[in-house]
Amino acid sequence: MSSQQPQSQSHSYSHLLPPSWRSKITSWLQEDCPSFDWGGYVVGEDDKKATLWCKSEGILAGVPFFDEVFKQLDCTVEWHYSEGDHLKSTDGRKIKVAVATVKGPARKILLGERVALNTLARCSGIATASRMFLNKAREAGFKGIVAGTRKTTPGFRDVEKYGMLVGGVDMHRYDLSSMVMLKDNHIWSTGSVKKAVAAARSACGFSLRIDVEVQSHEEAVEAIEAGADIVMLDNMEGDQLISCANKLKQDLSADNKVGGYKFLIESSGGIDLDNVAAGGHVDGAIDIISTSSIHQSTKHVDFSLKIEPSS
Repeated sequence: MSSQQPQSQSHSYSHLLPPSWRSKITSWLQEDCPSFDWGGYVVGEDDKKATLWCKSEGILAGVPFFDEVFKQLDCTVEWHYSEGDHLKSTDGRKIKVAVATVKGPARKILLGERVALNTLARCSGIATASRMFLNKAREAGFKGIVAGTRKTTPGFRDVEKYGMLVGGVDMHRYDLSSMVMLKDNHIWSTGSVKKAVAAARSACGFSLRIDVEVQSHEEAVEAIEAGADIVMLDNMEGDQLISCANKLKQDLSADNKVGGYKFLIESSGGIDLDNVAAGGHVDGAIDIISTSSIHQSTKHVDFSLKIEPSS
């Protein structure tokens, strides 16, 4: 399923998660309570009900992670909104939306509270930033792929990449094994773009794409002629970027030239919400815009979990 298509009833992004993700949540719970649970001793095992409140506008994302935290603690979660919903104020006042209800022993609700909230807040923040960036690019006329990057938090990649998907953008490569990306250090270490591409193809075979970061039109031509599937025009913008992209497509693309090459052009480097439209990144010759702005230094969506007081 394309990462830029909405979820359907028969497809859920949660189905993409690897078997290892549940064990990560176990380790997060262990990290948060490595020995005695003093607060849990205070509240005990009485069954309680808690409300998950959303207190800032954003896209709801991270439902499977929130659910699993409380499943491991023998609690239940009832959602009042669906993943991907835009949570916002309905009357123009400060937002306060009851998103879900959690039921279970008081100490177990509180054992999971911080792990669940941190994960949901981060994932929802990335989904929100992704949706905003995608909308801005579309409004500017960009019809290609908007993608995140691999600049994720170690140990938290599943959550952050998942947030991109819910927000509607492409995850780009998930890890070093997902796609071959040859950056400046690979080129310098090998000696040339041509040598680096040839070495990569000899190992990865036909099943993986090769994406080559280039610094100039000349390097881009070398990469395409060497067999690169994607050329990343790194840190180019404005007239330089548009001119280079269009010249590559006109001179080398199989769509415009008999015996030409099949390749995609990616624009990357310093692209954010403020400059995606104004910085000259939007053009028909550009197939992919990749950015780390949707998951680095991203504002979280504010959630809280409040246990209902005893009657």
